Amino acid sequence: MRATLSKLVSIGYALAFLAVFVVPAELALAQDGKAALPANATAKTYGTGWECDSGYRDTGGTCNAVALPANAYLTGSSFGSGWACQHGYKANQDACIALALPPNAYLSGSSGDSWSCERGYRQVAKTCEAIQVPANGYLAESSRGTGWTCNRGYQATADDCVAIAVPEKAYLTGNFIKRGWECERGYREADGVCNAIDIPSNGYLSDRSYGPGWECSRGFRSDRTKCVAVDVPENAHLDFSGHDWDCNQPYRKRELTCTSGD
Repeated sequence: MRATLSKLVSIGYALAFLAVFVVPAELALAQDGKAALPANATAKTYGTGWECDSGYRDTGGTCNAVALPANAYLTGSSFGSGWACQHGYKANQDACIALALPPNAYLSGSSGDSWSCERGYRQVAKTCEAIQVPANGYLAESSRGTGWTCNRGYQATADDCVAIAVPEKAYLTGNFIKRGWECERGYREADGVCNAIDIPSNGYLSDRSYGPGWECSRGFRSDRTKCVAVDVPENAHLDFSGHDWDCNQPYRKRELTCTSGD
């Protein structure tokens, strides 16, 4: 009985030793994290765990070097290949190949992996062809369309800039899509010429693009090609337009007169 009790006491002392010295040491190692670091890794500054050093990436718990091709640089991203091609190079599978620039082109794009044609040239397939500007024309801001615009006073016709024939009493406009000119004030276009607007007595020029081109003065009304006086009856006055009349209050219009009866 005493032997059994002695053994139990010995076991108790052994367990107490493990609890005090061995277990805290293992916890310390786990919390420190250094013992679990793979090669080419660094413990995270915050929290627990580790992360691969620059130029390496986690592959199943180990940090393997990123295979960096020539003319490439590390991106530091854990997504994708982990590298990108330098300016002037383009990714082609696992390599960076130099971008082939045709004559009269320059590198474009934020990454320098594409090209554009210089001013005066436009892209045709994989080349830059010169824009043919006709006489009396100049290069446009965009290479789209013809790539050129005619000088003032000329109009695009097929591949040429043709002088605009401006009739008398007309002036050039900026709208070269249509005829390129407009008649001066006081004139109207008819069959390619500008004819004077015939303004009747007691009339004046109108800025409207429709109608006869003139309006009657206040107190007159239009009667075909002339302005006739508005005949205002007794107890009436000219209305807001100035070309007709209304009865004074409390009179009511009855045909061509103003009456006080119902």
